Amino acid sequence: MRTPTAARWVPAILAVLLCAAVLSALSVGSVVISPGEALARCWGAIWGRTAGDTVDRILLGSRLPRLLVAASCGAALALAGLAAQALFRNPLASPYVVGVSGGAAVGAVAAMLLVGRCTGVPYASLPAFSIAGGLGVTWVVFSLGRRGGSFGHSLLLAGIAIGAICSSLTAGALYLAGERLQTLVFWLMGGFWRASWRDVLLMLPVATATLIGLVVLAPAMNVALVGERSAHDLGVNVPRLQAVLLGLIAVGTAVAVSIAGVIGFVGLVVPHLLRLAVGGDHRRLVPLTAAGGALLLVTADTLGRTLAAPTEVPVGILTSLVGAPVFLWLLLRRGSGRAEA
Repeated sequence: MRTPTAARWVPAILAVLLCAAVLSALSVGSVVISPGEALARCWGAIWGRTAGDTVDRILLGSRLPRLLVAASCGAALALAGLAAQALFRNPLASPYVVGVSGGAAVGAVAAMLLVGRCTGVPYASLPAFSIAGGLGVTWVVFSLGRRGGSFGHSLLLAGIAIGAICSSLTAGALYLAGERLQTLVFWLMGGFWRASWRDVLLMLPVATATLIGLVVLAPAMNVALVGERSAHDLGVNVPRLQAVLLGLIAVGTAVAVSIAGVIGFVGLVVPHLLRLAVGGDHRRLVPLTAAGGALLLVTADTLGRTLAAPTEVPVGILTSLVGAPVFLWLLLRRGSGRAEA
């Protein structure tokens, strides 16, 4: 059980751990760079002072963009999970329940299969295909959810059904992949081995916009937890809130999937654990969830590229190994009546 004193320490603990994870991500690898030198070179690069040597190429050309992409993806996925939990009024919900990640994966896999076979489909179109798939699934699920009696319940059922269809389509694409099978399978496991500054320019603004959007919506999300009718009576435009939350979930998740593949449990575990630690006020939860998601994926990516070097362990495997037991613990805790909403 959390205490007010313990809750006050959570932001400081998260900040210290995130700083440590960032320094480790910049320092460790095939070439070890001291944290001081890494920070000095990054600071110099901001002001246009670069040495242009091997250390600069490793740090500024590989590790720094990879760090920023991992942190941005982690923040976006965790925030999407928080938005989904507020939307369903269920702390065990996640973007995957809505089928967004499945739709984004179908779009990305379709783009990968078309690249090289169709001259008019460049590799740079992969994020666009992924976003189109995620938004398309979101629109279908939202439309089906609106037709039911209870929006949350109908949306949940529609998301499960559409997600199953997307999984079948992805499996069919893998069957037809041929020589691209290994690339697609490795991509679906999730990772940041191909992260570049182009990905930073795409993912960082999306994560920032998602964070700002949820900060603005945090008071309305708090009110919406009491139920749709009560929230409407208290002045919240519930349909608009639901549509905006679904949009943020769709875009944040789809862009992250297009860049990093399918990485599970971030949007489920991070917001739920922080809710247990600091309570259910979204005004506090939103920034802490962004930091927690960034911490999780930066740490997982650093471990993934160093544990079995020179072989790289996909990040999705590590998050599943950690997330699945935590999810089971949360499920048992909630089933025993000791979990907090």
